[in-house]
Amino acid sequence: MVTKLPGPEAKKVLRKDQKFVSQSYTRSYPLVVKRARGIWVEDADGNRFLDFTSGIAVCNTGHCHPRVVKAIHRQAEQLIHMSGSDFYYSLQSSLAAKLAEITPGPNEKRVFFGNSGAEAIEAALKLSHYHTKRPRILAFLGAFHGRTMGALSLTASKVIHEKGFYPLVPGVTHVPYAYCYRCPYHHRQYPGCSTACVDWIREDLFKRSIPPEEVAAIFVEPIQGEGGYIVPPPEFHQKLYELAKEFGILFVADEVQSGMGRTGKMMAIEHWDVVPDIIALAKGIASGMPLGATVSQSEVMDWVPGSHASTFGGNPISCRAALTTIELLEEGLVENAARVGAYLLEKLKELQRRFHLIGDVRGKGLMIGIELVKDRQTKEKAIEEKSKVIQACFKKGLLILGCGENVVRFMPPLIITQKEADTALTIFEEVLKKVEKGLKNRVAFPKRK
Repeated sequence: MVTKLPGPEAKKVLRKDQKFVSQSYTRSYPLVVKRARGIWVEDADGNRFLDFTSGIAVCNTGHCHPRVVKAIHRQAEQLIHMSGSDFYYSLQSSLAAKLAEITPGPNEKRVFFGNSGAEAIEAALKLSHYHTKRPRILAFLGAFHGRTMGALSLTASKVIHEKGFYPLVPGVTHVPYAYCYRCPYHHRQYPGCSTACVDWIREDLFKRSIPPEEVAAIFVEPIQGEGGYIVPPPEFHQKLYELAKEFGILFVADEVQSGMGRTGKMMAIEHWDVVPDIIALAKGIASGMPLGATVSQSEVMDWVPGSHASTFGGNPISCRAALTTIELLEEGLVENAARVGAYLLEKLKELQRRFHLIGDVRGKGLMIGIELVKDRQTKEKAIEEKSKVIQACFKKGLLILGCGENVVRFMPPLIITQKEADTALTIFEEVLKKVEKGLKNRVAFPKRK
């Protein structure tokens, strides 16, 4: 740090932003970025930060990877735009073929291109209705699928997302997610809890409230993201998939945050050996360029010309960036995510044994959530402390974000080294000591055995 945060140049930007930019955005702290490279970010005043946000799980190959930059530059000299919804260019079909190859299941797939995760979900929602001719959708409590009206209708992670926007798209029913604290059937110590919610859908919801033959699709995040980085138990997705197939319901995997190598596999759903009917991708797909992709089994994507389109979706520059991104992921970044992610999880679990403030550590690869609690016995959520941890890390040069009510998340670029992970852990430990000391002044912790 070379200045106090925010510094003088950052303050100039903040004043202009407050005057001219929509204040609906969710900024956790006053970081004003000037440049970034690899895993490091520099602000407008020259302060440098270790980025454990990846631009919200977007820059999986790191900031401004030289091969991605070179690919973008070359493509910009050749072709920037020629709407793929009305014309043809080879990059779209080449990227579609590659996505069909790297997603689970046979290669007989088709891809719709948009510009974001929300657009990928919107396309999946429309396609589900179109293909099945059914009116209803199931989604999960704690889910985040985006903020456009269709995606928002599937979202159920924070009430602020929906406040003031009713009515939403009708026909969506939210059910409890695996290990969701809202679910009366779930207790982490109870052996049957891994499939209790799925059993409840079949035995209760489908018999009392919703005819299963009217359900077009089940939308599910392989690992819940904004809901708290919740990793389901081993049987959950398989049982959910079997339920969907039993009633002819489409299984839609939202891989917007968890896909593209983030969890140590190309797609997070691969951890559970499930082949979705539709997969929604964005964020890490193009190293920061705007791109969303809805990947579907060919027999499902049966809509006709004019049913759905996008002027900018799958633009040449984003497609080129995505193809280069996939090359880098296949050359070792996915394996690095698994390796360094396992290291981080091990070290964070060591911190959990030393700090009462940490109630749980969970995740796969470099998608890791650290749940903060005031009391491990009652599991009282440390909501204020979560904000203090995030702010204190920022002031020490580590960028992290929260999710859920009391969880902080680690989602660094997949290029991270063990040395960089150790630097982040050192900062995080220093912050935990400070925040927990303040908490102990108000809460008497039991002595450790």
